[in-house]
Amino acid sequence: MSKLFIVPTPIGNLDDITLRAIKILKEVDLILAEDTRTTRVLLNHFSIDKKILSHHQHNEHHSVPEVIRILQSGQTVALVSDAGTPAISDPGFLLVRACLKNDIEVECLPGATAFVPALVNSGIPCDKFCFEGFLPPKKGRQTALNHLKNETRTMIFYESPHRLVKTLEEFSNVFGIERKASVSRELTKMFEETKRGTLPEIAQYFKSKTVKGEIVIVVEGKTD
Repeated sequence: MSKLFIVPTPIGNLDDITLRAIKILKEVDLILAEDTRTTRVLLNHFSIDKKILSHHQHNEHHSVPEVIRILQSGQTVALVSDAGTPAISDPGFLLVRACLKNDIEVECLPGATAFVPALVNSGIPCDKFCFEGFLPPKKGRQTALNHLKNETRTMIFYESPHRLVKTLEEFSNVFGIERKASVSRELTKMFEETKRGTLPEIAQYFKSKTVKGEIVIVVEGKTD
């Protein structure tokens, strides 16, 4: 019976994968991977030998129709990203939508997502929050920031290492220099780090460091 499984993968430490995720990856007919080399490392670690097909943001518009044909032939397919849960700032939405449109069953397994541990250990209220992912790099960036200026919920962003300091400085200008924030990088890995403070304090801290790895920025919402 055809079915698409959305399978979260570890964001760093390979031990964070669930037993059920391993079971599904061993049972499906095909695995769709954002980067086949990265996924092969994960599969080899758990002695999983499966056919892998490339499915990433640069080819997903062309890949989706082919995957639908595969599913309609009766095969089972698992979608994984390089790290975390597919479709959260990663490819996945287009394929899920196409499956539902074609009456193909979709099941998403629970699992790792980088922003959850970053939010919980930030020390910033996590009862209400909005996830913004990656802001536009250029066009529309200032508009997006201005739109969030009066947001009262905790805000969560993803950012690349080379843009981190500039982004924190932009946040200071828009949200105010007293706004509290938290930056987490390399979550679950050997050099995991979380820096908390005001936006200018954190920006100053990272100016003197060579920043690597995936980054999650948590920013306090506007208070009265």
